[in-house]
Amino acid sequence: MRPLIDFNSGWLFEGKDTVRLPHNAVDLPFSYFDEKAYQREFTYEKRFNAEESWQGREVSVVFDGAMANSRVYLNGEEIAAHKDGYTPFEGRLTGRVKSGENVVKVVIDGSENPAIPPFGGWIDYLTYAGLYREAWLRVTAPIFVGNGKIETPDVLADKKSVRARIDLANPQNLPLSGTLVATLKDASGNEIATTDAAITGTSVNLAFDDLTGITLWDLKTPALYTLEVTIDTASGQDTAAFRFGFRSAEFTTEGFKLNGKLLKLRGLNRHQSFPYSGYAMGKSAQVQDAEILKHQLHLNMVRTSHYPQSHYFLDRCDELGLLVFEEIPGWQHIGPAEWKDEAVENVRRMITRDWNHPSIVIWGVRINESQDDHDFYVRTNKLAHELDTTRQTGGVRYLTDSELLEDVYTMNDFILGNEELGGNRPRTPLRPQQEVTGLDRVVPYMITEYGGHMYPTKSNDQEQRQAEHVRRHLDVMNAAYGDPQIAGCIGWCAFDYNTHKDFGSGDRICHHGVMDMIREPKFAAYAYASQCEPEDEVILKPVTFWARGERNIGGVLPLIILTNCDEIELTYGSNTPKRFRPDRTAYPHLPHAPVIIKREDLTDEEFGLWGLSWEDAVITGYVKGAVAKTVKFISDPIATELQVIPDHTELGAEGDTVRVMVRALDQSGKKLPFFPEPVSIEVSGAAERLGPGLVPLRAGATGFWLRTIGKGPITVTVTNERLGRTVSTLTAI
Repeated sequence: MRPLIDFNSGWLFEGKDTVRLPHNAVDLPFSYFDEKAYQREFTYEKRFNAEESWQGREVSVVFDGAMANSRVYLNGEEIAAHKDGYTPFEGRLTGRVKSGENVVKVVIDGSENPAIPPFGGWIDYLTYAGLYREAWLRVTAPIFVGNGKIETPDVLADKKSVRARIDLANPQNLPLSGTLVATLKDASGNEIATTDAAITGTSVNLAFDDLTGITLWDLKTPALYTLEVTIDTASGQDTAAFRFGFRSAEFTTEGFKLNGKLLKLRGLNRHQSFPYSGYAMGKSAQVQDAEILKHQLHLNMVRTSHYPQSHYFLDRCDELGLLVFEEIPGWQHIGPAEWKDEAVENVRRMITRDWNHPSIVIWGVRINESQDDHDFYVRTNKLAHELDTTRQTGGVRYLTDSELLEDVYTMNDFILGNEELGGNRPRTPLRPQQEVTGLDRVVPYMITEYGGHMYPTKSNDQEQRQAEHVRRHLDVMNAAYGDPQIAGCIGWCAFDYNTHKDFGSGDRICHHGVMDMIREPKFAAYAYASQCEPEDEVILKPVTFWARGERNIGGVLPLIILTNCDEIELTYGSNTPKRFRPDRTAYPHLPHAPVIIKREDLTDEEFGLWGLSWEDAVITGYVKGAVAKTVKFISDPIATELQVIPDHTELGAEGDTVRVMVRALDQSGKKLPFFPEPVSIEVSGAAERLGPGLVPLRAGATGFWLRTIGKGPITVTVTNERLGRTVSTLTAI
């Protein structure tokens, strides 16, 4: 869309602190806190002077998101109210601003209002109060481009087409006439086609046909195009731009098809929360999460559990080729009529905000894990299909035999682990589709959660538990890949997250992720990463800390090696190397099965016995007969180095963020998983630290985020009493 004026600086919070948005009303500790600390009202005020150039223009303040139940005032007059905590809203300033100083005040209510989704019951996540996304001033002609819906029918035809509906905003009800010019451009800004139309009403329909040389949006080539629109009316000119892609996406009884080709979906769920600062993390952190999911975990899909997430995150999914399942806010509870009306409006807000994102391939229009409610879900599905005929709907449930009103039966299947509760069912990764649906026919079907609370695993848990954590993720993925009636599986979940007292490990954390809250990978992260092709990245991750006495009874066998190599070679001490191939017996359907070295694969002499000397080892991965990667383990790790690594060293000024990772390493450069000693963190220069300055290492690592407060150099000094001091320098430009 058109450039917006930054309106994020100089907000007075609670009448005393000057803050910049995004802002978290209450910064919480990492764990063991009272989540009720933010469940009250908070006030933000911003003073500004109206500019002469605004005369005769339409002026609004636009908020990308606020939690929650927001009321906006200008000079004491209420100009807007918005209940939903996850979608944008605006307050119209036109005709209300006065010469000289004006005051915008926003009152937000962090309490869990039972009239607003997702509240009314219990929810397994936190909804941090605050103006946690950015705010902008939008200054336009009195008649301006409000929104645009771009569609690309028949993308598999030789010649492509575009259909667009451009909606005009006319808040002053002025006479509507004029012209609209639309130009289609590729990602490099090259003009592909142009058209024009007369303006006769609040919507203008456009068509581009016989387009050639178009690249489809795909996972490998996420080609993006832009439709630039300029309107000329008696009230002036306005310009807006809409980014989109040419692609088809369809869930069928055969599986999911992207651009007509079957694609098995492999994904994880993502909460948008971060330690200490809650939801209040801007563009850089949102982009980085998408990068982690696509390039570190090598996923092809993410579910935005359980609400619409930052447009920066979705924009980056568009750019990276990462598919998205986006859903409305909610968690199990369905409220009364007023609550349902708000949920239906949530469908409208979500779809009209995000309908041009090519990464989004399905709308979630059912409250996560809720009971059936026929009339309610007829409404949500009907509205979704009216707003967007190009995408299917899904409704995430965990109950079997649930009424199917959506296009895709989306199911949280937590059957793996239920064998521990007794009964006659053996260990089962996933149930057959028709056992779950109760239907007499095959329908489009996708698994939207598994794992998670069935086997919570901390990053410093015992090696054997972490190995079982890995197995469970592998087992479900293998079952999904082996069942053509399953479009794919989205695990619970990508990152650990803070939660209410009613969930998690009692520390206000759900340790359900394959990464921790800092986004440091657990072993299970490599169950996903190893499914990529070696040309994308060679993965060779043995599931071990390499110690004789870490596991029950001792040793490291059976040893799972998560890899996409063709075979691996193990060299233990001075013994003759041994070769092993992926375990296709246990995991016949995975793109890349792990190598599993069992006790019977080695003699006592080859791997030693309890009480004998523990030796170094080398594990080498081979692809097409050539060495692709080597991992070395040392038998006598000593704490040697304090590593401090930022995700990048150049930042933007005024509110940009970057994660900085801190790790304790041994003499070979490996992380020490049980090094618990604290580090002190000092930051000077053009940035501030988010979170405390003295923190323990968890599983040998910690991390924190910096937020810039201006331009110039930034110095980060991390100190540990034993490992000394490490300094990292960054720059805000």
